[in-house]
Amino acid sequence: MAEFPLRARGQLILVMTRRHSYAVAVTWTGNTGTGTSGYRNYQRSHDISASGKPTIPGSSDPAFRGDPARWSPEDLLVASLSACHKLWYLHLCAEAGVVVEAYVDEAVGVMEESTDGGGQFIEVILKPRVRIAPGCDQTKALALHHAAHAKCFIARSVNFPVKCEPFFN
Repeated sequence: MAEFPLRARGQLILVMTRRHSYAVAVTWTGNTGTGTSGYRNYQRSHDISASGKPTIPGSSDPAFRGDPARWSPEDLLVASLSACHKLWYLHLCAEAGVVVEAYVDEAVGVMEESTDGGGQFIEVILKPRVRIAPGCDQTKALALHHAAHAKCFIARSVNFPVKCEPFFN
């Protein structure tokens, strides 16, 4: 744990923070026999692994010679934002007495490629479809999406807008 002082209304407040560490291995599996001897001479495939977890097959986006059957870093970024929001949302709903019966998010990320070959995401839009139990407060359920967004570790870590457009069935 780390400590750092804050001052509020003349009083010293000690804020405690906890640090978490995440270790993964990304192993390139796309050497077709000649390594990176030419841009078209290797596959972009890789495996993402972490101790005690199933391996995730990865590649680049098909637009960059990747395998469309494998997860791209761009897919995983959008999925991370969606999953983080969902986890916070369900947590906050449970605490607030809003019973969620179903949740599906069909999130979309938009990336722009620049002329120099680089690029960046310009936005991600989360589109959760949520079914809450009869009698639950839909206004409160909607407000909890805003609270979940404010707490999402991943959304707080990116430098582009993450929008949320929830729909209740």
